[in-house]
Amino acid sequence: MEAALGLMRRIPPKHTEAALSALVSLLPSYSSDLLSQVDQPLQVLCDVDSAKEFILCDYNRDADSYRSPWSNKYHPPLEGGLYPSPELRTLEIEANEVFSVYRDQYYEGGTSSVYLWEDDEKEGFLACFLIKKDGSKYAHGVRGYLNEGGWDAIHLIEVGPEVEGMADYCLTSTVMLSMTTDHENSGTFSLSGSIRRQMKAELSVADGHLANMGKLIEEIEGKLRYSLDQVYFGKTKEMIWTLRPPTELPSTRLLP
Repeated sequence: MEAALGLMRRIPPKHTEAALSALVSLLPSYSSDLLSQVDQPLQVLCDVDSAKEFILCDYNRDADSYRSPWSNKYHPPLEGGLYPSPELRTLEIEANEVFSVYRDQYYEGGTSSVYLWEDDEKEGFLACFLIKKDGSKYAHGVRGYLNEGGWDAIHLIEVGPEVEGMADYCLTSTVMLSMTTDHENSGTFSLSGSIRRQMKAELSVADGHLANMGKLIEEIEGKLRYSLDQVYFGKTKEMIWTLRPPTELPSTRLLP
């Protein structure tokens, strides 16, 4: 199991689905553990009732159907599916509206979805905030030499019960990044990887759970972007500049 997880951490995100399917067929006894621990690139489906796209994941799935956060209906239709309580559903609607604004401001497009459900063991609830930005739709030379690109963010938050106006929050975030260039000036280049971080906090619920969750997501996304910039882009630049040093500019002398 450890070897399989180690292998999946080294597989580019765009090949995760095929590699995971192969591992599940090789290790059927560990299939449930692999499917629950390995994050896959997010998929998108259109809600025909609201004419909006929503993200598919294990947290809005029941059997082979997925619940839309916009209409609260399963696609394809499913009888006896799981739904959040009326109180959580109200918070879920508000969270989707607020997170859409957050997505537009930080990502300038893409698709977002928020799902909430009860946590019977800890008497609290869980929330999943998802963002998918497909750079392939906006690339093709528009931004630099990017030919294809994708950003998938998964934020899972465990919210504990309120105790004297305070609540515990545990946020686990995963970001999967992939980008490819194919241009005569830049050449063909592919960069992909994933990163996961976790943070915990005990916060006052005076401003509401949604405000607290939003602050945690904003903070950890800033840290994740910085880590990606340092680890992936920083190391890539270092390797390229080592292999192909930039051409030195001719020295110039200022006239008196």
